Amino acid sequence: MRLYKLCSFSIFLLFLTACSSKRVVLDPITVKGNAPGANIYRGSYSKITDIVHTKLDLKFDFDSCFVIGKAWINAKPYFYPINQVVLDARGFQIHQVSLVNKDDLLPLKYVYDGKSLKIDLNKTYSPEQKFTLYIDYTAMPSKAKGAAAAGERGFYFINPTGKEDDKPQQFWTQGETESNSAWFPTINGPQEKMTQEINLTVPKKMVTLSNGELDFSTDNGDGTRTDSWRQEQPHSTYLTMVAGGNFSVIKDKWQDKEVNYYVDPPFAKYAKLVFGKTPEMMTFFSKKLGVEYPWEKYSQIVVHDFTDGAMENTSATVFFEGMNMTDAQYQDENYESIISHELFHHWFGDLVTAESWANLPLNESFATYGEYLWNEFKYGRDYADLYGWKDLQTYLTSDHKDRTLIRFDYADKEQMFDEVSYQKGGRVLHMLRKVVGDEAFFKALNVYLKRYSYKTAEVHDLRLIFEEVTGQDLNWFFNQWFLSPGHPVLAIENSYDANTKQVTVTIRQQQDLNKYPLYRLPFSVDIYVDGKAERKAILLERQNQSFVFDVESQPSLVNVDAEKILLGEKMEKKSLLQYVFQYENAPLFLDRLEAFQALSQKLLQEKQAREVLIKALSDKNWQIRLAAVNAIDQLKDEEKAQVYESIKSMAVSDTRSYVRAAAISVLSKTFTNRDNQETFQKAFSDKAPSVQKALAAAVK
Repeated sequence: MRLYKLCSFSIFLLFLTACSSKRVVLDPITVKGNAPGANIYRGSYSKITDIVHTKLDLKFDFDSCFVIGKAWINAKPYFYPINQVVLDARGFQIHQVSLVNKDDLLPLKYVYDGKSLKIDLNKTYSPEQKFTLYIDYTAMPSKAKGAAAAGERGFYFINPTGKEDDKPQQFWTQGETESNSAWFPTINGPQEKMTQEINLTVPKKMVTLSNGELDFSTDNGDGTRTDSWRQEQPHSTYLTMVAGGNFSVIKDKWQDKEVNYYVDPPFAKYAKLVFGKTPEMMTFFSKKLGVEYPWEKYSQIVVHDFTDGAMENTSATVFFEGMNMTDAQYQDENYESIISHELFHHWFGDLVTAESWANLPLNESFATYGEYLWNEFKYGRDYADLYGWKDLQTYLTSDHKDRTLIRFDYADKEQMFDEVSYQKGGRVLHMLRKVVGDEAFFKALNVYLKRYSYKTAEVHDLRLIFEEVTGQDLNWFFNQWFLSPGHPVLAIENSYDANTKQVTVTIRQQQDLNKYPLYRLPFSVDIYVDGKAERKAILLERQNQSFVFDVESQPSLVNVDAEKILLGEKMEKKSLLQYVFQYENAPLFLDRLEAFQALSQKLLQEKQAREVLIKALSDKNWQIRLAAVNAIDQLKDEEKAQVYESIKSMAVSDTRSYVRAAAISVLSKTFTNRDNQETFQKAFSDKAPSVQKALAAAVK
């Protein structure tokens, strides 16, 4: 699920320009300081009744925004015998509750309080005995208890009477965390998994979607049609979905499985532009994980007024309406990371589900890292590291740094959907990958997915598998990164002694050790001499620690954290020349960005810093080019003249629309004494909204 992680371009620009059995091992830090839920334990829900299969027959009263439902729930005791079943059902009118007894319905006694349906069974059932409940009900999602907030209704009618001219008539659901119980009786929580059948009776003009495959459609002869959807593999109840409306369905394929894109009809011709990489993503993730995409089909649907960014309902992901895009809008934001995020959830979250909301990062951190993996595969590490860095900045500037990744003391389960579960978690997984190595990392993920397929897992299951695969004890890593809050704050210095021919790197951990761990950090240092780098592996595990290396001559650069994997704050003292050398010679995007940001503070005073800015105009990463364009004003007049032709060229031919737009703005504000009309005229053929906006401001 994506609650907030849509691209915030203005914030991003600010960053760039501102230069054997399960054993529970909890650090004491974990259970304090995580207000407002401190001293509350939020564990896994108890499993009392196990829903095996749910069948729903649904009709809809669009005038009243009611769901008229019949439910058949096949269930059994989880372990202990039971004579009562408690189902979650919010805001219902209950018309009938019965036990299905062959061809008969045996009425059952029940108590309903508007939130929970307590049903007395006809006898005590043992774990080997299944039973089927029949419930006839009307769900009123907007009146459900706890549904005052729009995000908790579960079922949403959009323009239900069709009277709004600017909005289509639709319905859709959003179940995570526990809102599906507002439209069908079930058991809330990620721990409950079931198979399902859903029959949707709708006006014939409507297209429907649900989990699994469309078994058949029936014309009812009264202007309605019933679509019957079936999913044979079990999934968590919060992942059940239905949707309907006037959608164009663009068909695609992956192997022998349907891949479909549901969009508003005006955007049908752009659907494959927006979603067309999905089959390639499915192939990549299947091969990378060694587990093929596990569901019957994959559909992606764009709805109006969605409460979030997107939701990974099993085999049927829902997206916010911004994904209805033209080819022009696609140039600015293609939202490809959201597409890869939600698809990766179909392994991490849908196939293997976090067993409790406290363990939500087992879903969301992995989906966030799935974005990185796709970007790395498709566009290279330089591109992937840009968005990995963005995730790090999102976490570091959040108000939630005192929260642990796996947290059992949240005040409200919705608090789990934050920059810690998403962005920090993705960066933690990247560090874990670098600590154990690629082969071990992906082997462990393969074992995890296969062992817990169609089941739930917790963080200790993940750790034990990584230990099984690597043969290493990894408690230290999981304790400090998954079960403790915060991050390291490192002060880094290096010096060279020409007499002893030694480089000394001194690192101090400056985080508050009363609140946060003393970290154990394995990473690398690259020492550049005569243009060549020699890599040194170090292990930081003390508050103040020095590392000494024999080096024949004065290094041009000592590059600490050479792989740029550390999650935390780093304050490092380097000279101007070292940063210039780093930008020109170190291999990674983050090397260049780090150097550019440091040198941008010295543009007015140092010519060499300005020379790096000029070189950055042709950097292979568009975000560095963008930052360089936006800093042009800090050049001297003769230097501005030197780059003028480059800026003109970037305004019409840079590969990234935001860079083109920034170049147009610079031409109109910084080069007012030049004739830019020919360049602006060429740019008018550019469809990107950001470019058109910049042009409008430039020529007004």
